[in-house]
Order: sequence, then C-alpha cells, then structure tokens
Amino acid sequence: MGVPYAEVIGDPIAHSKSPLIHKFWLEKLGIEGDYRRAHVRAGELGSYLASRRGDPDWRGCNVTMPHKAAIGPLLDDVDSSARRIGAVNTVTRFEELVLGLNTDWQGLNLALGEHSAADKDVVLIGAGGAARAALEELKRARPASLTVMNRDPAKAARLIADFGLEGDAVPLGDPPPADLLINASALGMVDYPPLEIDLAALRPGAVVLDMVYHRVDTRLLRQARSMGLETIDGLQMLIGQAAMAFRFFFEASPEPVESPELRELLTR
Repeated sequence: MGVPYAEVIGDPIAHSKSPLIHKFWLEKLGIEGDYRRAHVRAGELGSYLASRRGDPDWRGCNVTMPHKAAIGPLLDDVDSSARRIGAVNTVTRFEELVLGLNTDWQGLNLALGEHSAADKDVVLIGAGGAARAALEELKRARPASLTVMNRDPAKAARLIADFGLEGDAVPLGDPPPADLLINASALGMVDYPPLEIDLAALRPGAVVLDMVYHRVDTRLLRQARSMGLETIDGLQMLIGQAAMAFRFFFEASPEPVESPELRELLTR
C-alpha cells in the first residue's frame, strides 16, 4: 500500500481551499498522508467512484459543485442529515462501503460555538443549499423563533416545511428583532452584489454570521461590527466543516481547529 490520501472533487476545482486546510493539519499532526484536487466533470462521477473504490489508499473525498446532489445515488448509503439537506459534501469509506455525509451543518455548529441558536430568535437569509445546511443545525438547536428571508418567500416557506420547523417566510429586507442572524445567501460573495440590509432592529449582543468566505470581510460583517455586534465569518465555518471531514479521512482530530497561522494561510 502507498500513502493514504483524500481529495476534493468538483468542476471547476482549482479554486478550492480544501487542500491548504487538510495539508496544514496533516503536517501539524505528523500524519503520513496527502490531500489532493481532482477535476471531475458532470457525467464522470460513476467512473471516478469506480476507480477510487479499487484504490486501497483512497480514504474519501470532499464534494463541491456541481456534484453535491448528483453523487448521492451512486453511493452505498447517505446519512439522514445529508438526505434532509439534499447534498453530500463528504464521501468516506467504512469497511467495504462508500458513504455520503454532509459536514456543512457541523461546520456551522463549530463556528457558532458558544453562540448556539438554542432558545434564540433567529433570522436566516437565503433558501438554497447553504440555507438547508443551516436549517439542519437549527433543527437540532431548537431556536425560540425562526424567520427565513428570501426574494421568493414561497421557496422559503417550503424550506421551513421540509425540515419540519415552524417559522415565518418573508421577502428579503431589513430583519426583525433577533439574537442571531445568518446569511446563507450568495450576496456579499465575490462577483455578487453586497447584502444591503439595515441591522438596526437586531438586539444588543446579537451575533451576525456570514457564511460567505470568498470575501471574508463582507459589508454585512463590517456593518455589524460598527454596531458593536459579535461577528463570525464564513472562513470559520469552512474550517469547521473541513475538520469534521478530516476526522473521517484520517481518524484524527485537528486541535485547535482554527489557528491564526491557518487563517493567514487561507487569506493570502
């Protein structure tokens, strides 16, 4: 056998920060292993998985666009969280099986840390895949109330129902009073317009988490900081979901999960 390895697959894939994160931990922990990128196009997933199943050194892969939904039916099983979210972002081996997971909601859980959504009034912005991952975490945390804001409120309402939650679905606009606001939309990302909302109604001590990480310091976070609110950027969630996948791939826990050295590496 050779060196054990995992990888990230997608189309395109050159932009992925996953190799930087996993290689950083492999080096820090002194683990013999590798983490790579694999450019897998639509229509190539079946042949990709067939080749990796026969490779004893392959420990699994992270999955990015456009394969997160398509890969599930090709696996031996998909866990309940990934089924609810409708996306697989991590594939791992268990004995002879190849299993699909979603660690995005766990990454959100780690990013929130002591700022759990439990018993809080929460506003969630967006109704796409990132919002589904956020709702998986919120389903477990049980907030006091939930408002989902989206340009299409009907889509937001369906999303709330999909997760068996109670909440209000409203058009995108200024948020109501809340203790926690999560941006799960693409607004604020590089090549997208900023998320232009007024945070004045948020309560003192509220937390604003922006899941965007292709532009770490977003307009939303700058506005929140100017009001003295606690902020959490998308890089913390990215690192958190990677840490969960690392444990499946290499059977080790990176501690600490986040460090100034790793953050500097990812923001160069």
